[in-house]
Amino acid sequence: MLQFTGSIVAFPARVSLAAYTFTILAGGLVLTLPAARTPGSAPISFLDGLFTATSACCVTGLVVRSTLHDFSLLGQGVILLLMQLGGLGIMTITTLMAFQVGGQATLHQRAVIAETMGIRSGRDLRWVPLAVLGTTLTVELIGFGLLCATTWGSAAPGEVVWRALFHSVSAFCNAGFALGDDSLMAYGNNPAMLTVICGLIIVGGIGFPVIFDVISRLQKHRDFWLRLHLQSKLMLLGTGILLLFGAMTFVALEWNKALVEDTLTGRLAKGLFHATTCRTAGFNTVDYAGLTNATLFLTIILMAIGAGPCSTGGGFKVSTLMTLGIRAWASFRGQRQVNFGGRTIPEVAVKRATATALLFATVGIAALVGLLVVEADNGVSSRPRWFLEALFECISALGTVGLSTGITSSLSEPGKLVIIALMLIGRLGPIGAAAALSREQDVYQLAYPEEEPLIG
Repeated sequence: MLQFTGSIVAFPARVSLAAYTFTILAGGLVLTLPAARTPGSAPISFLDGLFTATSACCVTGLVVRSTLHDFSLLGQGVILLLMQLGGLGIMTITTLMAFQVGGQATLHQRAVIAETMGIRSGRDLRWVPLAVLGTTLTVELIGFGLLCATTWGSAAPGEVVWRALFHSVSAFCNAGFALGDDSLMAYGNNPAMLTVICGLIIVGGIGFPVIFDVISRLQKHRDFWLRLHLQSKLMLLGTGILLLFGAMTFVALEWNKALVEDTLTGRLAKGLFHATTCRTAGFNTVDYAGLTNATLFLTIILMAIGAGPCSTGGGFKVSTLMTLGIRAWASFRGQRQVNFGGRTIPEVAVKRATATALLFATVGIAALVGLLVVEADNGVSSRPRWFLEALFECISALGTVGLSTGITSSLSEPGKLVIIALMLIGRLGPIGAAAALSREQDVYQLAYPEEEPLIG
């Protein structure tokens, strides 16, 4: 058993799994306390508390109880704390702590940290958690001030301040929790407020390595794009393409549907907000239950792609998609090397991107089958678009997005457990979750003569 589980200290993925599990259980227990719910509301079961804690800590945003009406100020504060812990990255913090247990980190451990955070392994790594913490608090503080300014007068001053703080943390952490049963639909006609939310989501989802790289390059105004690391170029270009694609398709498909009563400016604003939030944030300004099948399917694709590595978002990552796309384009042109931005992408990175995408798809398909099985006798399975909505729910959970067509609270207890598992796997990352449960020692493999199969 010890050989299978290995040492938690030696394997940071297991530290992350243990830390998330402990935090979720503790948060779930606190949320079930009478003080955590509003007076007069129904008691919160342990499963609902566990679901809410998992959704908050894994920065997803799926809810089975009303954040505004069922949870007291204490309960909302616990949700806020869980979002902040998840957004800061329990994985990053615990990894650094685990590597330092018992002394100085080894060269191999430094290389792993450097690969995880996208920094050079030779640098002093003690600045990393401080830089992540400082960046997070700075961006959230700016967002808090802007949200206060853009929503001032919409409610009592104390309520405006609390909502601004809650939504700033939720947006930067890509958590999707909102103090409203209709998410942010009440602010659909407040483009300034939605712009601030979009900015927080994009900055939080682009990844800390990209943020650090952009800040360092801004100090040198000449050749800004050329000086950026390859990861930053992939993320910035990929994010721009996905935002444009998501906004254009949403506006085109919902022009005479969900957006029929909006002005041209309102349609464009909601299109941009949809393209931003459906990648990992989970806020909404329209009712997703009323969207067309085509819009829901394209949204599923965007949710699966997600945000960037080492960010507050989920999905199989924008840089993974960009790497696969560049590899495919090079293959079509008959090129052996994968070149982009003046750099050659190593073949090992292409293989890792392929494995990540395939594992994400495999977990999503397996979870969808499980959800369809456990909900077969539940009333929710009689919905006209049940298969599409079930797929939407699974990818939303696995991508830690938090959007829903409204079926989350109607799921049975086994169905909620499936979604809980997906949210945890999605936050750890399928490969990280697999590594957390893997054997301590590598298994010896025989090398046979090579033979190439037919592909395509």
